[in-house]
Amino acid sequence: MFEYAPAPESRDVVDIKPSYGLFIDGEFVDGAGTSFKTVNPATEEALAEVAAASQADVDRAVQAARKAFGAWSAMPGSERAKYLFRIARIIQERSRELAVLETLDNGKPIRESRDVDLPLVAAHFFYYAGWADKLGYAGYGPAPKPLGVAGQVIPWNFPLLMLAWKIAPALACGNTVVLKPAETTPLTALLFAEICRQADLPPGVVNIVTGAGETGAAVVNHPDVNKVAFTGSTEVGRLIARSVAGTGKKVTLELGGKAANVIFDDAAIDQAVEGIVDGIFFNQGHVCCAGSRLLVQESIAEELLESLKRRLSRLRLGDPLDKNTDIGAINSAEQLARVRELSDIGEAEGAERWSPACTLPERGFWFPPTVFTGVAQSHRIARDEVFGPVLAVLTFRTPAEAVEKANNTPYGLSAGVWTEKGSRILWMADRLRAGVVWANTFNKFDPASPFGGYKESGYGREGGRHGLEAYLDV
Repeated sequence: MFEYAPAPESRDVVDIKPSYGLFIDGEFVDGAGTSFKTVNPATEEALAEVAAASQADVDRAVQAARKAFGAWSAMPGSERAKYLFRIARIIQERSRELAVLETLDNGKPIRESRDVDLPLVAAHFFYYAGWADKLGYAGYGPAPKPLGVAGQVIPWNFPLLMLAWKIAPALACGNTVVLKPAETTPLTALLFAEICRQADLPPGVVNIVTGAGETGAAVVNHPDVNKVAFTGSTEVGRLIARSVAGTGKKVTLELGGKAANVIFDDAAIDQAVEGIVDGIFFNQGHVCCAGSRLLVQESIAEELLESLKRRLSRLRLGDPLDKNTDIGAINSAEQLARVRELSDIGEAEGAERWSPACTLPERGFWFPPTVFTGVAQSHRIARDEVFGPVLAVLTFRTPAEAVEKANNTPYGLSAGVWTEKGSRILWMADRLRAGVVWANTFNKFDPASPFGGYKESGYGREGGRHGLEAYLDV
């Protein structure tokens, strides 16, 4: 194994202010509520003081969005497209700055924020800029109308990418937005607010309110919000579904997952191992569609596990700003405690735990890549979403057994199938209850492709032509 010299990305490209207010009606304003600190999960260093929006602050933001809605929705689609296109170009121009800020605030490796997140963020704005003047051809009637004010609440695992998934289609359809980023990762959303100003986006079209759960609840429950979009945990998704029931608000929920990554005995083993690593150890496993359950055909289980362990021993864990780092920091102390708790339960229930030898940094929130073998379907690590770098390995003998085990979950967000037989891929995809089925790959995204789940993984689709429907009065 090569020893790599440190290759740190410079922090100097980012200017983090000591404190941040809220972005309402095109201006940064002080919040009426308290404030909180956002920290770097790799070092536990406080990065900035951020305003926690109160009910009154959220009300101001919704009023600003409502006021801006009239002119924005009446604007020709070709004109709205110019703003989206301009935002996409500025994101590209400032991508290094955004990637470094995302890594500092979130803990993910710079290689991922730079090479995966940021290109996809820009691509979503470019893609929906193209739809803005073609809504009549999207299949939702000849002249579909926007809904009004969209209240959007996003998670901490892909802060800027989830913002793009929500804001780009909303604006393309003529809606205005009040968005609440996660309390542990607010900084790139606030930098995006600056980008909106740089793009001369009309005031009030996009408003950013920071804060914790109470702020999110104020956005979701505001009587003048017409559309709610949420990505996050199934527990919070249930609360939102209950609170908006009977209000006439349109809702999309993209919730948790416990995806099965199914490896057949004719799969290319080295390629499958890379797919397993991408599936569960990308972004420290902080991915709702992570391939956290590995289903391996019995005849190749031993060979595949040997190869997987060898590969995991070569992963580099450490400073997220180092361009050689594969595994970054867990996003928060709270999340680390959950990953540890469920891993300890996995061991207590009788599964065998293995991690490669790796030194964890003394400061920050860290967890080594972990594989559990001897897992039963009833084990909590096979049923609960760990949302960390933890893989549960199960085996199967026949394709029918693989389908039965893969579908034996309350979730239904994604799945992966690895085989050289095209007919088997189609057979499996037809039977797997998952919103996305990847074939001989995993975690591949494209703005033109819809994404979303079944069962406790939520409802509605984001991305592609299908992602427009959630923001139109169809």
